[in-house]
Amino acid sequence: MTVIDAHQHVWDPARAPYDWLGPAMAPIDRAMGFAEVRPALRAAGVTATVLVQAADNDADTDHMLATAAAHPEVVAVVAWIPLDASGLARARLAALRRDPHVVGVRTLVHENPDPDWILRSDVGQGLALLAQAGLAFDYVTSTPAALVHVPELAARHPQLRLVVDHLGKPPVGGGAEERAAWRRLIAAAARHPGVHAKVSGLYSACGPLDAWTTDQVRPFVEDALELFGPGRLMYDGDWPVSLLAGGYERTWEAYGKLLAPLDPDDRAAVLGGTAAGFYRIDAALLDAASDAAV
Repeated sequence: MTVIDAHQHVWDPARAPYDWLGPAMAPIDRAMGFAEVRPALRAAGVTATVLVQAADNDADTDHMLATAAAHPEVVAVVAWIPLDASGLARARLAALRRDPHVVGVRTLVHENPDPDWILRSDVGQGLALLAQAGLAFDYVTSTPAALVHVPELAARHPQLRLVVDHLGKPPVGGGAEERAAWRRLIAAAARHPGVHAKVSGLYSACGPLDAWTTDQVRPFVEDALELFGPGRLMYDGDWPVSLLAGGYERTWEAYGKLLAPLDPDDRAAVLGGTAAGFYRIDAALLDAASDAAV
């Protein structure tokens, strides 16, 4: 079975600006390279990874592509383009599409001061470019409230493959009322068949990020499996942010327990099959990753 971690980051403040990094993010407020996570991936049996943008600039994307070129385990890159500037977006997209690693685009929607930025008409033109190019769009949130836009985006762009990062930040450790509110929002998103979700980043919603338990995460994973089904869910380890939440090994072990009740085919989908199909990952790159893992 090919195991794909569908969401990892690399960054280097010497190569690109990351405005959200700072002392509060210690110990990951520094260059975080792929070689640092490789031992944890191999120990977990992860065969391939998808790198996802961490800053709204071209330099971050260039750094990810350089990492992919140097490490066969990296089979895909979710890049950044200026969605609200269609001329620039079109030109950048044309250049990026020459690299088979590029499978999608993400922008830090939650960092934008306009909470409705993603619904603007100029941004819509950028999203239409992605749909035309056959690329996916990663939708990131900092709170479940932003999930309200997902059904509208799916309706406006029915040909665009959308994936909700980190299940839309559910209230892990919160109360029943908060969970019910999150479930209503994620359920509305899941009603659109083109919308997928990543089972990851399910850390404590209040207090330290590592103040979570497998049992606290369990109901949200069960909800996601019910609403999306394994064929629209994908595992990701969220490294290096997961280092702030107990480490990659702890994350992998927890999701292993949570996915254990699934039958082998469904578990294989969440652990790799869904990501390979959703992102349309190049088969030759997957083969090279498998060869590197031997």
